[in-house]
Amino acid sequence: MTVAELKTRKIAVLMGGLSAEREVSLKSGAAILKALVEKGYDAVGIDAGRDLASQLSAHGVEVAFIGLHGRFGEDGSVQGLLELMGIPYTGSGILASALAMHKVYAKRVFEGAGLTVAPYVVLRRGDKLELPFPLPVVVKPSREGSSVGVSIVKESAGLEPALEEAFKYDPEVLVEQFIDGREIQVGILDGRALGAIEIVPKNEFYDYEAKYTDGFAEHIFPAPLPEDLYQEVLRLGELAHAALGCDCYSRVDFLVTKDRESYILEVNTLPGMTDLSLLPEIARGAGIEFGELVERVLLAAALKN
Repeated sequence: MTVAELKTRKIAVLMGGLSAEREVSLKSGAAILKALVEKGYDAVGIDAGRDLASQLSAHGVEVAFIGLHGRFGEDGSVQGLLELMGIPYTGSGILASALAMHKVYAKRVFEGAGLTVAPYVVLRRGDKLELPFPLPVVVKPSREGSSVGVSIVKESAGLEPALEEAFKYDPEVLVEQFIDGREIQVGILDGRALGAIEIVPKNEFYDYEAKYTDGFAEHIFPAPLPEDLYQEVLRLGELAHAALGCDCYSRVDFLVTKDRESYILEVNTLPGMTDLSLLPEIARGAGIEFGELVERVLLAAALKN
């Protein structure tokens, strides 16, 4: 769709939702809504609860900008509803969204595409943990974002509490070998890498607090890597985005070691759009201001199936 066409449509910014990332989504949605209104779009914010279908109908929504994060927003659920209702939407489709949100299946796709992933095991409640690699490890729910429920375990006594914390959020838990590397994140727009940023958290790792509290992490753009390695990380980011079948935009997270190995962590199909979010910061570094970024994402809105 063109800008002229979209300015005749009723646009809903979907925000909030039902996941553990609700508060972050409200901030992302508010920023997106403000940018759209300032650019002259007929946009309304909708808190995406279980009555979402009736809200979409009541507002006469013709295009949806998805500002949700986590379950029931980033995992294909909302995308499926919008497909059924015939409402074009931003971001990736049902399959890519579901795959990216499910860390286990995403890893399998990444491995098939030739990307490097940390060694891992998958557990369900009641399974016996037998680690094929030494401590430390990272324990995380299979289907959460924003580092919700994630722990780094350095001693065996910490394994059980970490597993219990992760099981609060998902019946399936991922235990990964800890990779000592720099946190490098690649911003993707229109399927192409905009650039890569390095995150230097003040906490032990780039956790929820570091992601959403000003001053808890240093952001360095462009990431200070040797030029050949920088270009390789951009290439791998595009490869990961394409391997999952993502549309338009995403943020791809890596750990880059001293040995120049790039371990992919995940692809965020609906990356944060808050003041502290990384994709908008990468875009600014590439000369794309926030309003333009939002508009370019909106222009790619479509039905995917």
